[in-house]
Amino acid sequence: MSNVRSLNRVILIGNVGKNPEMTVITSTGRDVAKFSLATKEGYFDANRVWKDFTEWHNIVAFGPVAKKAEKSFTKGDLVLVEGRIKSRKWTDKNSGQERTSFEIEATNLVVLEKKKREGGGGFAAPPARGGDAFQAPYDNRSAKFPTEGGDADSFPVDEEDPF
Repeated sequence: MSNVRSLNRVILIGNVGKNPEMTVITSTGRDVAKFSLATKEGYFDANRVWKDFTEWHNIVAFGPVAKKAEKSFTKGDLVLVEGRIKSRKWTDKNSGQERTSFEIEATNLVVLEKKKREGGGGFAAPPARGGDAFQAPYDNRSAKFPTEGGDADSFPVDEEDPF
């Protein structure tokens, strides 16, 4: 037997393209959530002009992960999706040809940033201190986090890129 192992693992960070659509598998009663995720990349073309392009991914989640998708995010939110690539074969009803589609089966979802919405939503401000009537919106990019064996001020923070 070979000692070679394989790994099917995907980590994507992108914006939710549509709200999760919830369904239930009737034979098992298992929850299923489906949504799209857009990741952006770019490159310089031959004329040294920056070109952006968006890659769309079909995401499917089952059970508790599906429930988390339904409750935690909506279209436009920035999320991290961890999972595996799955292929699915099906027959096209129009042409009768067998087709294969690929999707990401999510095993973990993390909301990184909520899209700011009109009429509220978005990030909530931290609790007010004192009696100030006005408080600036909370911005977590300047937050400092303690590191093991160090103090809170020794953690490096890049103000331009929150990741």
